[in-house]
Amino acid sequence: MAKRKHLVVVHIAQGELEASVIKSHLECEGIPAVLQYESVGRVFGLTVDGLGEIRILVPQELAERAKEVIKPRELGEAGDEAM
Repeated sequence: MAKRKHLVVVHIAQGELEASVIKSHLECEGIPAVLQYESVGRVFGLTVDGLGEIRILVPQELAERAKEVIKPRELGEAGDEAM
């Protein structure tokens, strides 16, 4: 994994399940990913006012590719709601 200073946020998830699914999807595509938790939310299990946010970070040079991998998933969710 690249040094932390070369990691960038490509997505902010609203819970551990969503973050884990996205991280796994990125890794299946060959993109290493790190989850950065907001500590208070994780300790108390809160997901309001940003306390449950989990940042998904990838190496800077793979950020655009990672966003493209995540993008179809986001569009699929929006399309599902329209049905």
